[in-house]
Amino acid sequence: MNNKLKEAFVLGIFLFLGFSALGYFIAASPAKFRQYERTVNVKGLSEREVPADVVIWPIRFSRASNDLSEMYQLLESDAGQITALLGMHGFADSDVSVTPPFVTDKIAQHYGNQNIELRYTAQQTVTVYSKDVERVRSSMRSLAQLGKNGIVFVGHARDNSTEYIFTGLNELKPEMVEEATRKAREVAEKFAIDSDSKLGKIKSARQGQFSVTSRDKNNPQFKKVRVVSTIEYYLSD
Repeated sequence: MNNKLKEAFVLGIFLFLGFSALGYFIAASPAKFRQYERTVNVKGLSEREVPADVVIWPIRFSRASNDLSEMYQLLESDAGQITALLGMHGFADSDVSVTPPFVTDKIAQHYGNQNIELRYTAQQTVTVYSKDVERVRSSMRSLAQLGKNGIVFVGHARDNSTEYIFTGLNELKPEMVEEATRKAREVAEKFAIDSDSKLGKIKSARQGQFSVTSRDKNNPQFKKVRVVSTIEYYLSD
């Protein structure tokens, strides 16, 4: 009987010590986990200002007449003068395209003659696609001379605006991502120093989309390329 009591006593001691140790580890683990999970979330920005390397220049003009045949002849003459001027400025035939005219019959549109002075109106577009942005911008100023010759140019409608494009984004991406990541780490290191902590490994990282926008509305030939990287770092004491 005494042996059984001794065995039970010893077993009880071991169980007590085991449960005590388990309780300690359970209590200590959340604290360690929370300490390990201390993080800081930072952003790093990289920007570049670059010139556009492609330009699409639509030159839209119009004519009106009561004689449909005459109006087509006027449009053909206008398009010829414009393409000739572009040739004088050094643009190849492959740089220039001419769309068919868009003709409106005002009588047909209004279901009858309602004191319409000129029955037919038409618009046509000559489009320049070029990688020589400066040549295009220089040529724009010469259109005023054609206006003196009687060509009526359509105003600055949204679909008539010159489009400037930057195509070299892929070449910029690696160094910009590197810069954004470096700047994010600099911010995180500064935060760690200010909070008496040490910067650890990266927990997560997200690279934002690259954006290419005009530098300002008056200089669309210059583009601003921008990317933001968001990185979360671990912190430790």
